[in-house]
Amino acid sequence: MKKNYFYTTFLCFLFSLAVQAQEGKDFSLAGKNQDQPFENLSIYPNPVGNGKIYITSKSNVEKDIEIFDVLGKRVMQLTIATKELNVASLTPGVYIIKIKEGELRATRKLIIK
Repeated sequence: MKKNYFYTTFLCFLFSLAVQAQEGKDFSLAGKNQDQPFENLSIYPNPVGNGKIYITSKSNVEKDIEIFDVLGKRVMQLTIATKELNVASLTPGVYIIKIKEGELRATRKLIIK
């Protein structure tokens, strides 16, 4: 019975993270920063099959990128000046990607094949 409760609770937590990512809400568990919408933010391809994703927006400003696994552990953090991001080092699975460009923030779900 305890195992079923644990799995049910864990699955509900993962589902809520996925819903937040789909809605573009802030992923931080403390809820410190609220997302401000990007103009024409695009992340493609998603799901990723070739180890590279492209992140574009209206401006070409540097972007701070953080990628989290489904348990909330940060697995990648970097700043990019181009639109290309190499994610070949990540194992296949579901991730949450946070993008910050100046005061603008966005959170999305990222799937690695």
